[in-house]
Amino acid sequence: MPDAEIIPLGAIGTSGRPGRGSGRSNPSSSSRSLAPKQRSQRRSAAATPPEPESTVESGAEPVETAPPPLTPLRPPAATEERHSGGGPGVPLTELIAAATGAAKEIFGDSWEPRLAAFLAFCRRRLTGDYEVDEYGFDPEITERFLIAALRPIAQKWFRIEVRGLENIPLEGGALVVSNHSGTLPLDGLMTAVTLFDETGRHLRPLGADLVFRMPVVSELARKGGATLACNDDAERMLRGGELVGVWPEGFKGIGKPFSERYKLQRFGRGGFVSAAMRTGVPIIPCSVVGAEEIYPLIGNVPSLARLLGVPYLPVTPLFPWLGPLGLVPLPSKWLIEFGEPVRTDSYDAGAADDPMLVFNVTDQVRETIQQTLYSLLMQRGPVFGS
Repeated sequence: MPDAEIIPLGAIGTSGRPGRGSGRSNPSSSSRSLAPKQRSQRRSAAATPPEPESTVESGAEPVETAPPPLTPLRPPAATEERHSGGGPGVPLTELIAAATGAAKEIFGDSWEPRLAAFLAFCRRRLTGDYEVDEYGFDPEITERFLIAALRPIAQKWFRIEVRGLENIPLEGGALVVSNHSGTLPLDGLMTAVTLFDETGRHLRPLGADLVFRMPVVSELARKGGATLACNDDAERMLRGGELVGVWPEGFKGIGKPFSERYKLQRFGRGGFVSAAMRTGVPIIPCSVVGAEEIYPLIGNVPSLARLLGVPYLPVTPLFPWLGPLGLVPLPSKWLIEFGEPVRTDSYDAGAADDPMLVFNVTDQVRETIQQTLYSLLMQRGPVFGS
């Protein structure tokens, strides 16, 4: 049998061309259907690797190439760990470290005890676990907020210099009697701050009835230890061992014109002297220099004052011309001196009912304060000096 012509297997149906049977360089739809489908439909065409060129030699079977493996996604646990507890990409531990460092910069190394004290204060205020006496005095609010807010004004703005602290008893009742000036009663507040900082004792002011008719001021006055200026409350406080403050000039003292500065007005009928005599506590004269210059009173509008229900409506070089800015007090230099106590425990039981004796003691206290004012004015030097 003659030798038969051997036809290569790969040339069957290829019109005599070895390799792919269709004669086209691109794969047919049938061959494309055999390739495995991609797992993700969102992958872009640019991210898909190019089709590898065929390396099939002539006369060999075509070899299918497996698609490249997909890049695995980031595990969800890693993402959650990265974003736990703060902004994007900031771990919770770093936020805590930053807050701790800021607290140390502001409060120093003792920031933890301060934070604990503040939290304890908030707990007490929310639960009602704090003390308020029968007059509404709240020592905690007074020390932490009222005195703390007024202390920089007393020390930095008015630069208060205090004398005669040895005349303030460390315990027991006493009556501090002071002159009154300044258009607004800042002298009483500065005296209270100074006494607390120097002796640790709270001054319990006796205020006029107008103070307790004002909505916000009345609440602050009660919490700060003030009460109505009446003999009953004054005597009860003095018997309880409190340090009581009184300003006998009243509104006539703080509302007098600047031309009459440091000239004491009438001290009333001496009710504070009779209260001291009945309780047997000492009377301590107090002289304040510097308050007259904080709001120099150059005028008054009595008709508008009566309409508003206030004793006077002041006109100063800055108010009302500069609006709210005119309410900023001028930084005058202050001197406060506590004089030698006037003892009342040596009087008889009925001495408080003797009007002439009460008048004589009242005049003695007033004259002591007046002479001390003149002496302090000569010692102070420039009004706004250091």
